[in-house]
Amino acid sequence: MPKHTVFVCKSCNRSSEERPEKSLFDGDTLLDKLNTLCSKKLPSDEIIIQPVGCLWACSQGCVVAVSSDEKPTYLFVNLTPEESAAALLEFMQLYIKSRKGNIVWEKLPQVLQSKIFAQIPPVEA
Repeated sequence: MPKHTVFVCKSCNRSSEERPEKSLFDGDTLLDKLNTLCSKKLPSDEIIIQPVGCLWACSQGCVVAVSSDEKPTYLFVNLTPEESAAALLEFMQLYIKSRKGNIVWEKLPQVLQSKIFAQIPPVEA
């Protein structure tokens, strides 16, 4: 079974808020929450949570990309660490179960419906 990867931007922070000194970026917080929830809810042989330095969407708050071979890549923006981690894992369960990775908008967790920025088609071999 192919691996499914969640790329989490570690340098993301809500642009309207200043980050207090010595505190984590929102991206780091989201990454920690995802790792904790994933270890309890999803098989580790199906999913990789990959921190990345930057996804080049700095004005869009927390940014996450979800990708897998032969499936579309999804880009989510303006995520809040407090409510997005569980919704992302719910999305990942749908994505993993879908043979082609196409998730209809109505099936997205409600928290993510307004946060999806792009669905990028898979690269054809």
